[in-house]
Amino acid sequence: MNDAPVRSRSRRRTRIRLLIGGACAAALAAAILPGIANAATQICSPQTGTNGGNYYSFWNNGQGSSCITLNSGTNYSSTWSSIGDWVGGVGWNPGSTSRTISYTGSLNGSGGTALMTLYGWSTNPLVEYYVIDNWIGSPNTAGTNMGTMTSDGGTYTIIKHQQVNQPSIQGTATFWQYLAIRTSKRTGGGTITFSNFVNAWASHGMNLGTMNYQIMATEAWGGGSGSSSVSIGGSPPPTTTPPTTTPPTTAPPTSPPPTGGGGSGCRATYSVANSWQGGFNASVTVTNAGSSTLNGWTVHLTLPSGQSIASLWNGVNSGTSGAVTVKNAAYNGTLGAGASTSFGYTGSGDGSQTPSNISCTSP
Repeated sequence: MNDAPVRSRSRRRTRIRLLIGGACAAALAAAILPGIANAATQICSPQTGTNGGNYYSFWNNGQGSSCITLNSGTNYSSTWSSIGDWVGGVGWNPGSTSRTISYTGSLNGSGGTALMTLYGWSTNPLVEYYVIDNWIGSPNTAGTNMGTMTSDGGTYTIIKHQQVNQPSIQGTATFWQYLAIRTSKRTGGGTITFSNFVNAWASHGMNLGTMNYQIMATEAWGGGSGSSSVSIGGSPPPTTTPPTTTPPTTAPPTSPPPTGGGGSGCRATYSVANSWQGGFNASVTVTNAGSSTLNGWTVHLTLPSGQSIASLWNGVNSGTSGAVTVKNAAYNGTLGAGASTSFGYTGSGDGSQTPSNISCTSP
């Protein structure tokens, strides 16, 4: 993110805009081919699309070599060598200001600069944003230092930088970049509570608008070589089409939802986050109520008649209606004594009805 990558990001913005339509998209169509990727697909030329229900994006400027491998809808690995500039990742389109992203990741390299960052865009106003958790080399701090904030166990420096007459998702435009750079690197991954950054930016008059895409990205430039590996989770769900009108928020049931027991003190608790006509978002908290570490968990629940799961995150489900099982994802299966995690899903049907036979077992 030195001066060269700022210019490179301008070029990179050109690669993604075919999703937007209009004259800008028409100009880009010949350069980038959107599509549907299969698991374990290696990509070494610019393109965007979907894989396993999630959005992905890959771009390079043709200098050096770089590739991204889509191992699943929520996991990718990458390599680069003697790179000019490249960026890629997986996530959601559209993004969400209220999403909490959990991820595991490794970043390795030498020479140049590389980032592990949550990256995306909003419109009205047009904003390009970064939440930078890890890096090799030195992240760019050009722009106005707006102070610091704390989130998810770390302190971040807030920077506001204006891009003038540069390519964007709306063609050549003048827009702001909002950055939050962790003051100490976070290796191995963690959680990004994006609403904390949205609120911190807003407290300085740095407001986001309507969300466009949002990815957990690796970016590298400046002649270096390296590799990365990233797995993501997050809520709200990645692929659900929102209602045409804003759904009213409803309170959870007045009576406590059932909790389930199981091996090694595994417990599961169900709640409804919000609901609207014909649909709802639900969350299940998995807690290790035992005294020893829980290695893997499986939640069993029976959905009421008329309910079904449209999409699920932070877990792997078998079945979408009736008797359903949900196993842990790769990154949230190990829980120490007293620790908890959660998965969520968007359901169709009447959200006021609570699933029955909720239980949790381990492994």
